Amino acid sequence: LRHGDDGKLDLLETRRAISPPVRLDGRPILDDDTEPDLDALRDAAVRLDAAYHGDRYTDLATIVPRLITSAHAAVAHHQHTPREAEARRLRAIVLQIGARYLTQVRAYDLAHMALTESVRDADEMVAAASVTGQAWVLIRQGRLDDAERLSALTAAEVEPRMSTATDEQLAAWGWLLLRASAAAARNNRPDESSEALALARTAAARLGREVYHDIRVWGAFGPLTVELRVVEAELVADRPDRVLALSERLPQVRGRTSSDSWHRHQLDVAEAYARMRKDAEATQILTSLRREAPAWLRHQRMAQETLTTVVSRRKRALTKEQRALVELFGAA
Repeated sequence: LRHGDDGKLDLLETRRAISPPVRLDGRPILDDDTEPDLDALRDAAVRLDAAYHGDRYTDLATIVPRLITSAHAAVAHHQHTPREAEARRLRAIVLQIGARYLTQVRAYDLAHMALTESVRDADEMVAAASVTGQAWVLIRQGRLDDAERLSALTAAEVEPRMSTATDEQLAAWGWLLLRASAAAARNNRPDESSEALALARTAAARLGREVYHDIRVWGAFGPLTVELRVVEAELVADRPDRVLALSERLPQVRGRTSSDSWHRHQLDVAEAYARMRKDAEATQILTSLRREAPAWLRHQRMAQETLTTVVSRRKRALTKEQRALVELFGAA
């Protein structure tokens, strides 16, 4: 898969699905003329979510455009009927999952387009998750002011009352705060980053454990997920010694986060080792990730940059593990 989406034939079908031609009446021109089945669409969305979290990017490249087209067809079919809201909500979810995949392969503009459309269709909780995704895209694009402002404003809008908040409301609010914190940290606003992290800790403490609602939020949320972002903030602040110290304490935090969040944390640790000139340790972590999640790893720019740092300092021939990593990234 190539990175980016402009003019790339491998993402043409996905682009066509997300932004199909539209008639005067606002209805899209679709290739899918099958009778829409909302129950089947919902089941397919669950399978799409599983494919994303399983790093099955080759499958996603084929499935995403087909499922988005089916979702458009469902909305068109159920327009002005009692099931229109359900069809729109399912389309919002499908667009959101597709955007996760597009963000991973760095097709940022196309991902942002999908998420914008998702927000227009969604109920509040699905929309909050789509905003969380938008903020991730904006951070990846370097639009840090936009990412922080969007996340903070939306967090204020959905902030729940602690005495009556559901797990889903706490997770949605918490993820928005984590995005605001991440954007502020990268934008040299450490006080604002710390404040957002403190509020996210409040949400996580109220939950008391990691929670994950399928196809609703961008991964698990809870005490461990928040602490992973605390570690990430230390890396952004260029304090690799703090990254390693805090990482060693993480097993004491209750709960298990999603695999992609944990893998992202492992990249933070590998980069911290590289900055401390502990190249063998950095290589060991990257090698472990290559074994566990090669499809995910090959699309991580941070992993490539860490490996480049390690390899550039090596005066002797590369180790077998380092050669395998160079080969992996060379195929991306």
